[in-house]
Amino acid sequence: MTTSHQLWSVPGPHITLAKNEVHVWRASLEASERVYSILQRVLSTDEYGVATRFYFERDRRRWTIAHGILRMLLALYLDVDPSKLQFVTNDYGKPAIASPPGGKHLQFNLSHSGDLALYAFAYDRQVGIDVERIRDNIEYEELARSHFSPSEYTMLQTLPLLIRKEAFFLCWSRKEAYIKAKGKGLSIPLDQFDMSLTPGEPATLLASREEPQARERWSVQALAPGTSYVGALVVEGVGWQLRCWQWQREGSASPG
Repeated sequence: MTTSHQLWSVPGPHITLAKNEVHVWRASLEASERVYSILQRVLSTDEYGVATRFYFERDRRRWTIAHGILRMLLALYLDVDPSKLQFVTNDYGKPAIASPPGGKHLQFNLSHSGDLALYAFAYDRQVGIDVERIRDNIEYEELARSHFSPSEYTMLQTLPLLIRKEAFFLCWSRKEAYIKAKGKGLSIPLDQFDMSLTPGEPATLLASREEPQARERWSVQALAPGTSYVGALVVEGVGWQLRCWQWQREGSASPG
């Protein structure tokens, strides 16, 4: 099982995102009533409406906390009121900041699974992030046969059964992060590109039929959010540095 090997640091009161950096934040989706109330209040009316449509209270809370923290983190970088942020989406649903303060081209992405959320931030380069809780109640072999490329499925079948489930989730998270970084979602068929998937080996985009130069354009980074979770980050370009931060749910209810 993949365990955390990254240093998830708690930042000080001021944080700077350099041009050559990509920041990834990890956050628990469990929160006290005080923090939950604060995060709920920063959501827009539309976001609040989305949250209320979840059938289960647990899912409503997780969605609210995840998106409230996103607003808090964006406000931290942009020095604005989190409740005042407005978003636009492209034709495939990827969000961006509408009229960013100071013209800052801050790119961001969010993913959550189970009780964890991951966030990615960078200037002037597209980012995609995904986190997956490794679950027992899915037919991962059938999903791989249906959605992986033939090469990925063959690689998966060659692995020992003991690590095959983890390999599936590693590959799935990398594929999700890739299509999110490109901002086109599932309009990119998942079988049109190949990701590495062997546990313990580097995360790599091996090939792409839909974009022949993709390997030179996109970087893939494995993330280790914690026990029973895997994650992946895909970033446009090379020569960037990764910094990982931990959201403090009681101490970070407001920017800084």
